[in-house]
Amino acid sequence: MKSIYLPYSLPQLFSIDDPEIFLDLSLAAFRHQYQFNRVYKAFCNGLGIEETSVKTLYDIPFLPIELFKEHEVVTGEGTIQKKFKSSGTTDGHQSVHFLLDEEWYRKTLLEGFTRVFGDPSLYSFIALLPGYVERPDSSLIYMVNELMKKSNQRKHDFFSEPGNDFIKAIELNQQNNIATILFGVSFSLLEFANKHPISLQGIKLIETGGMKGRMEEITRDQLHTILKTQLQLNEIYSEYGMTELLSQAYSTQQGEFTSPPWMHVLIRETNDPRSYQDLNKTGGMNIIDLANIHSCCFIATGDLGKKTNPNTFEVLGRFDNADIRGCNLLFP
Repeated sequence: MKSIYLPYSLPQLFSIDDPEIFLDLSLAAFRHQYQFNRVYKAFCNGLGIEETSVKTLYDIPFLPIELFKEHEVVTGEGTIQKKFKSSGTTDGHQSVHFLLDEEWYRKTLLEGFTRVFGDPSLYSFIALLPGYVERPDSSLIYMVNELMKKSNQRKHDFFSEPGNDFIKAIELNQQNNIATILFGVSFSLLEFANKHPISLQGIKLIETGGMKGRMEEITRDQLHTILKTQLQLNEIYSEYGMTELLSQAYSTQQGEFTSPPWMHVLIRETNDPRSYQDLNKTGGMNIIDLANIHSCCFIATGDLGKKTNPNTFEVLGRFDNADIRGCNLLFP
């Protein structure tokens, strides 16, 4: 294994408290990945962008997420410790995220969770994740399982359907006043809320997305309204993450996601991937995830969103087509 010096450490990422520090680390990550990531460097060269020409966040090229389906996006050399795969698309292609440092990922997901919800050891975790439970290569399953391992509570469960066993697990925790977090994929939570409108008071409910292809698409606001009404909850939380990223963002109010200090969202114009929108303007979501240093820190996603202030954003939907328009044509 060839040892490659990383441009920063996790403690540095976790202590970011200033935009200038974020910029400095982002430029360091860009230079590192331009030098040691074969796919990313080829993409930059295809755009005619040289390492010395990047001086601001807006100069950085963002790798189209579709390239994770066709290329091994890895920075540096080393033993692949873990592979995460996406659920795939109608063409059967899956994105693959190669982990060179599994412990780096564990620390990142735990730090991000703890900043929003506190110490995971205090919670019992219940997961309603059909379609994911059957996939050991799911990053979502890995994340929830790691949270379960950190818990001091003895009762944790994964469920593939919202049946009687699922309801009993929830009610048992409620009866024993156990602090509980329920992770649920959107379509299954909606099914549960419509068929079994029980009270989930005392439960923190985190929906993880996942409506596409399962039932008629509805907005997150519509979903949350139904869940609040049917399940007697005042607040619904959301998790935003994806196979190709290493970090997660969580929403705790009004559907707005807050990025951890090492993650930043830029909104690109839908028809010009190198131009960016102002606050409260809708466009394609580009994500800087500095924790993703072993893969690619700069991802152009297929999601539509808008920034509501420098550290918060909303996710509004997805592009109609699978490819990210304007970006997929730039790779040689």
